[in-house]
Amino acid sequence: MADSAQHKSLHQSLVGAGALLVGAVMAYGATFISSDAGYAGVGPNALPWVVAVVLLICGAWLIWEAQSGGYRQMDEPSGAERGDWRAAAWVVAGVIANASLITTLGFILACTLCFMLAVRGMRMSEGRAGGGARQVLVDGVTGVLIAAPVFWLFTKLLAINLPGLTASGWL
Repeated sequence: MADSAQHKSLHQSLVGAGALLVGAVMAYGATFISSDAGYAGVGPNALPWVVAVVLLICGAWLIWEAQSGGYRQMDEPSGAERGDWRAAAWVVAGVIANASLITTLGFILACTLCFMLAVRGMRMSEGRAGGGARQVLVDGVTGVLIAAPVFWLFTKLLAINLPGLTASGWL
């Protein structure tokens, strides 16, 4: 029993260490962002610093909790005993495809592809089939219907340049 508690404490401490690591990387990255104050009186590095500090505080707190008795009041885990790595791989593939293809395909098509791959993974995680040709078409249309208005809001309303496939930016 004590060995199981130590094992659980180690895993819980690793979660806190992961939060500390992400916070430290964000703080390091924030040092490279200009601190020149904009029209609102705060510079563009303010939010990354806030997030970094909060992650560092949360990471330290999680480690303290793990070392002082573990996460108390934690519900028993639900779901499958093991993760569904095939389903997770589809979601990860969607995120990686979006990040690597957004400047090539443009925002709308890259986000549509991300949506299609991620929703396939989510469907598979529920034990349902990934989907046939009809489902791929429905997912593609749904992805475009989500990504196109977002693209339009950012580029037209907020005047933020997002990559587009064509000069007009609609693809």
